[in-house]
Amino acid sequence: MNRIYIFLLAALLLSATLPSSAAKRWLGGDISMLTALQADGARYRDMAGRDVDPLVYFKQMGWNMMRVRLFVDPKNAPAEHHSQGVVQDLPFVVDLCQKIKRAGFKIMLDFHYSDTWADPAKQFMPKRWEKTPVEQLPDSVYAYTAHCLNALKQAGAEPDMVQVGNEITFGMMWPAARVEPLKDDNWDTLNTLLRAGCKACRDVCPKAKIIIHTEKAGVWEMTEAYYTRLKNANLDYDIIGLSYYPMWHNTIEYLGQTLNKLADRFPSKPVMIVEAAYYYLHNGTAGADEDFSRCPPGTVEGQRQFTADLVAELRRHKNVTGLFWWYPEENAFGTGQRGGLNRGLFDNRTGFALPAIAEMKKFR
Repeated sequence: MNRIYIFLLAALLLSATLPSSAAKRWLGGDISMLTALQADGARYRDMAGRDVDPLVYFKQMGWNMMRVRLFVDPKNAPAEHHSQGVVQDLPFVVDLCQKIKRAGFKIMLDFHYSDTWADPAKQFMPKRWEKTPVEQLPDSVYAYTAHCLNALKQAGAEPDMVQVGNEITFGMMWPAARVEPLKDDNWDTLNTLLRAGCKACRDVCPKAKIIIHTEKAGVWEMTEAYYTRLKNANLDYDIIGLSYYPMWHNTIEYLGQTLNKLADRFPSKPVMIVEAAYYYLHNGTAGADEDFSRCPPGTVEGQRQFTADLVAELRRHKNVTGLFWWYPEENAFGTGQRGGLNRGLFDNRTGFALPAIAEMKKFR
């Protein structure tokens, strides 16, 4: 008995002294279109071609958290955006999050604070707030955020992490809170809006971790300036969230340098890659802002290699606690549609799971 007691005591002491970097890693994806695709008839298969329930399959592949986006009033989005995936109003999100919870996953809720896509190129003011005086916008953000979180709690789908804004490097709810990390304009307004959103999270979901999400992992000066401004404003948040797509955000080696610098500059803030993805099918033609010179081929093997390299890099950094694929559920097989972005983890042509999903599992 004495030996057993000593062993248990030693184990408890060891666990108590382990660094916070040994905390659980979160692996998953933004599956905001899953129920819509399934309603259209999408069929999902594993790598051997067997039909699978995607949520069950993701669990088998080691995933433990799912990300879901939320638009304010997507009915106000341009019609073409609806076919591009802008359908996630509150009832849609409540239903999807209930399914996610029942499947045994944690939830990351991603507030877009827009009626349509919010990203570095666009952060449109929701129509409902277009005529709201700037000084009243924080009250609107607080009330809206609290309302949505309360609805999810009442439905038994309380989020475990919350993004207050999506890729908000250049602010949100333009033009009121449009900013640039290297300029001073409008930062007071943005900080006030973020403070309102974060307070609603603390008040309604006090156990949830708050993420502030930007997408300049490929430009350290802008990333540093941004989170320094939040630090100087004493913003109450928990996690730095980054997007990383190799055709837009520099090399994986550069990402590694950024992660090292974030650990030195902001040691109290864990980092999550809340969006990452790469092509398994691409014609090699670059868009206006894309650079494929530093990327693997846009093939099934190229996607696998990118994922393997990214996971290997992220595992070198103790401050990195999460990795999420963007739109992993993309799948036209069975829907009667043809093609798509071709950056998901299922082949649009066959519904087969792609090898990259096995590489992702190694993050945990």
